[in-house]
Amino acid sequence: MSLGKLLQPDLVLGNSILSLTSGIIQKHQIKGLVLDVDDTLVPISDSNTSPELSVWVEEIRTITSLWLVSNNLSQYRISNIAESLNIPYIAGAGKPSRRKLRKAVDAMNLPVEQVAMVGDRLFTDVLAGNRLGMFTILVEPISNIDSAFPNYGVRSFEIWFSQLLGASLSMDTYRLMPGNKK
Repeated sequence: MSLGKLLQPDLVLGNSILSLTSGIIQKHQIKGLVLDVDDTLVPISDSNTSPELSVWVEEIRTITSLWLVSNNLSQYRISNIAESLNIPYIAGAGKPSRRKLRKAVDAMNLPVEQVAMVGDRLFTDVLAGNRLGMFTILVEPISNIDSAFPNYGVRSFEIWFSQLLGASLSMDTYRLMPGNKK
């Protein structure tokens, strides 16, 4: 599979993870979600979840299994976020490696095709999910404007480079057409 195809999300949401509704999840027959943490659920500089995220998690957990899988090495920070949301987690995942994603999917006891990888980064979240055969969802980052770790330059480069390789990142992009992987 070409790198352009590996960087192609199944679904591009033009907003934060909070716009991922139960209707969208059910439409795509997703039974499990693996969620990135940094800039997907909380800004990278924050350790606290928002009330809106907590409400979203409570609604979504009624229809799908949830796991957090983060590249962040701070076990303390990721565990606090996971505990506040009451979601199992893996820190230090090393995405785009598939190993820790597979561990989360196996723990859900679901076929990999019924689990979505949700994240804000193409070269980690989408690439890892596609390499494993998951449904992949790209969301806009939740960022703290005052962050000491701005990610906009890296994300802009990823988008530019993936489009150069043939990935389409328009909103509501789907690969669910005849001849595609899913």
